[in-house]
Amino acid sequence: MKNAILKGMLFSTILLFFACGESTDVVESGTYQGTIKEVEAAKSEIYVNTADDKTLELYFTDSTKLTRNGSSVEFSELEEGQKVEVEVEKQGKRLDPISVNIME
Repeated sequence: MKNAILKGMLFSTILLFFACGESTDVVESGTYQGTIKEVEAAKSEIYVNTADDKTLELYFTDSTKLTRNGSSVEFSELEEGQKVEVEVEKQGKRLDPISVNIME
């Protein structure tokens, strides 16, 4: 009985992982332009599709600068479909967003 429960939990976890998983890319440190594919406000996270068909997964930190027209804005200003310019720093297999500028 215990074994069946554990197998069920493992299967559910794997299914959840694949259902929620995003295929993302790690790029070199630099500045990229793209379109916001998804905003996950609860995690302070966005997914950005770049012009060269990469998907960047960006978790905002306390030091990430978010701007629009040269002024600081709140995370809640981000929406799917917006054009953005992001400056990222590669940290191993992770990208840290230094700045995100909403271009429209």
